[in-house]
Amino acid sequence: MADLARLNAIIQPEAKALGFELVRVKMMPSEAGDGGQALQVMAEDPATGQLIIDQCAALSRRISDAIDTAEENGETLIEGAYHLEVSSPGIDRPLTRPRDFTTWAGHEARIVMIKGWSGDDKGRRAFKGTLTGIDDGVVMLDDAKHGPATLPFDDIHSAKLVLTDALIAATQPLDTAGAEEVFEDEEEKADD
Repeated sequence: MADLARLNAIIQPEAKALGFELVRVKMMPSEAGDGGQALQVMAEDPATGQLIIDQCAALSRRISDAIDTAEENGETLIEGAYHLEVSSPGIDRPLTRPRDFTTWAGHEARIVMIKGWSGDDKGRRAFKGTLTGIDDGVVMLDDAKHGPATLPFDDIHSAKLVLTDALIAATQPLDTAGAEEVFEDEEEKADD
C-alpha cells in the first residue's frame, strides 16, 4: 500500500524545482515479473511535452532524495520493496489533468470510466473516439461507434491518447542531439 496523496505532495515540488510538470504518480506491479511494485512518475518539460534521459535522471535523483528524507523522518510512504520509474509520458500519453483534454482535443483517445459509473444509458464504461474538449469538468468525446459522449472528469478511471498518424505528426520530435555522432571503441580500432 502506498500513500499516493503524500507521494504527490513530495514529488510535485521536486518536479517544479526542475521546471517540469507532473503528469502522473502511480503504483504499479513491477514489469520485472518479480512480484514487486514500481512507483511510476511521469513528468514533462512544458516547452517540449516530454523529458529526455538526462531530465529523467535529474528528477529521479531528486525524488529518491526527497522520499529518503521523508522515510528517515519516520514516514512510511510505500510498504514493502519497490523501484522508482521516472519517464516522459510518451506520444500515446495518459490524460490525467483537465487541461490535457483541451490540449489534445481533435485527437483520438480511449477513456474508461470508474466502476459503478451510471452515466451512459447503454451501460458502457469504455469509450474511444475523438476528443472535443472539456467544459466545466465534463469531458466531451465523439465516440467512433456511438456518437457524442459527455463524461464527468471526476468519474474517469483512465484516459490515454491513441497512437495515430495524426498524433505522431502533431507531436514534437524527441531531442535527437548526439544521435548522428559515431563513437568508436578504442579496443575495436586496435583489433582492426
